Amino acid sequence: MSPTAGHGSNRVFSDMTDQIETRYVEGASDDVPTNDSGNTPFAVVAERALSRRFFLGGSAALAASTALVGSVGAAVFAKNAEAASIGTLTFESLPHGYDDTHHVAKGYDASVLIRWGDAVVKGAPAFDPKKQSAAAQLQQFGYNNDFIGFTPLPFGSANPARGLLCINHEYVDRELMFPDAADRSPKTQSKEMVDVEMAAHGHTVIEIVRDAAGKWSVVADSPMNRRIHVGTEIAISGPAAGHDRLKTSADATGKKVLGTVNNCAGSITPWGTVLMAEENFNNYFAGDIGKTREARAYKRLGVAGDVGYGWYRFHDRFDVEKEPNEANRFGWMVEFDPYDPTSVPVKRTALGRFKHEGAHALVDKSGHVVCYSGDDQQFDYVYKFVSKGKFDPKKREANFGILDEGTLHVARFNDDKTLDWLPIVFGEGPLTPANDFHSQADVMIEARRAADLLGATPMDRPEDIEPNLVTGVVYAVMTNNTKRKKDQTNGVNPRAANQHGHIVEMIPPGGRGADKDHTATKFTWDLFLLGGDPTKPEQGAKYHPAVGAGDWLSCPDNVAVDGKGRLWIATDGAPKAGIADGVWAADTEGDGRALVKLFFSTPRGAELCGPSFNSDDSAYFAAIQHPGDEKGSTFDTPSTRWPDFEPDMPPRPSVMVITKQGGGAIG
Repeated sequence: MSPTAGHGSNRVFSDMTDQIETRYVEGASDDVPTNDSGNTPFAVVAERALSRRFFLGGSAALAASTALVGSVGAAVFAKNAEAASIGTLTFESLPHGYDDTHHVAKGYDASVLIRWGDAVVKGAPAFDPKKQSAAAQLQQFGYNNDFIGFTPLPFGSANPARGLLCINHEYVDRELMFPDAADRSPKTQSKEMVDVEMAAHGHTVIEIVRDAAGKWSVVADSPMNRRIHVGTEIAISGPAAGHDRLKTSADATGKKVLGTVNNCAGSITPWGTVLMAEENFNNYFAGDIGKTREARAYKRLGVAGDVGYGWYRFHDRFDVEKEPNEANRFGWMVEFDPYDPTSVPVKRTALGRFKHEGAHALVDKSGHVVCYSGDDQQFDYVYKFVSKGKFDPKKREANFGILDEGTLHVARFNDDKTLDWLPIVFGEGPLTPANDFHSQADVMIEARRAADLLGATPMDRPEDIEPNLVTGVVYAVMTNNTKRKKDQTNGVNPRAANQHGHIVEMIPPGGRGADKDHTATKFTWDLFLLGGDPTKPEQGAKYHPAVGAGDWLSCPDNVAVDGKGRLWIATDGAPKAGIADGVWAADTEGDGRALVKLFFSTPRGAELCGPSFNSDDSAYFAAIQHPGDEKGSTFDTPSTRWPDFEPDMPPRPSVMVITKQGGGAIG
């Protein structure tokens, strides 16, 4: 089906999976699992996952009187006035659809805050997509915005009307970015194109403000505005800093590196710094890993397996044969201070090296900092870091190195619905010289292999791991796993070729909210929902009973928790199920538990990233990533020209701000 014509065209309500095949670089190696450890799959140990708690999370009366949709072909509840009145969410759910523009729930406004190419730093030139340069891009908003974090100004305030917006730029869609790149091949790129791509990666900090009329805007020429990119000098700290495996011809110390790539999700820490992930960094490195001493480690991470970028043709550090250790300097979590535009970002190696989707830190009741992270690949793992030191609420800077010392753990889910956090510590268990680990640095550099040996539980693409500070429950988002076979299924991963993904609850011991003990090595776990269409029993979708044919979601990716403890679920991959990606909201407890409602949907080809709220939930910030990323869509003939809809302008990844008409909290 051809793209719908015009900005205000009617939505398309048909299965468009043939036309909306996505093929962006970021996912080039996502569907090639590298875990051959043979560890027991999560599904195999989870037979009793559809537990009593799933049904009783709402009222006991509701649970007792209804059956979960899709479990055994139960009757599907239609979305009606009764369903709409359940729970705390008051907005009217959008219908499914797929067309060339965005849609937001009735009673809300959505406006573009900043787009690819817009000015960030003072003196930035006007955007000209046909005359791009690296020098211009370094001053402009980067490509494919992902994580968004709002932090108020001044620091320590709860100001909802002024703050810093911190935004990751994950990767690029070359065929939509350049007029002469329709074939997408890295072998046909010029050096100028490569340098523009490199400049479009990284991170942006912008100061934003809300005026008296409620309109948000970027503060032009603010001294707080900043771009971080592949050429930014970054320090390396923690147990792997200075190790021989991190030394290169450009850095004999092993303690600094130029740049950061594939920055997917992230978070704002309790001390006001930004954590940004390095996810599919493997796509940037080429060469024969067999000619390096890192062949085993690089194979486990997919390095030099499916190269999506031609950077190695002009920059030797991305060729593993010429710089065999450079790839070891990527795959970390990066921390920096957005309140200081001169601050040097730091790669925190104590958090382990793998394909981080993001990381979320909280202060436990003990005073220790706990940081959760997922390794975004099929059959990989969920991690938790517990700091050695304690958080200092009186001196912000005292916390800047708190993530450098502590213990990283990996999750093992047991068949009695308990969860063991296994410490990843050199010298303990199999993490010894007998298995070629000679220090904690080796363990962190090869965190995946260490987790393999410890017997961690392979998961269905663990993406966002988000703590709910209201309830104390931690949400682990599994986007999908189409490689899971039938004999690997059971319970919490009950589906072979899991196309639609699911969300798992990890429950620390203790009371509610801040009374939970996140440092504990023993949790329990449960299911929150399983994605898919509940009107098709063969898909095995499971939600609140009132979720019907027009409300379901597919491929949950990143989530945000609002001030009421409700979950806002952004998706990545729903177009493969015939619907647009978007954000769905749901209560996490009470009568509306797991009753998902569609709040916002993206234009065709796009993914929704970076769900984030300001400090009083009156503004919701949404990252619209890779609009127009569909089969046959190019710079000259894109399937949508969102958001400008101008004949000479390609589709542009953008950040939107959503507000309630008349003011008030979102939801």
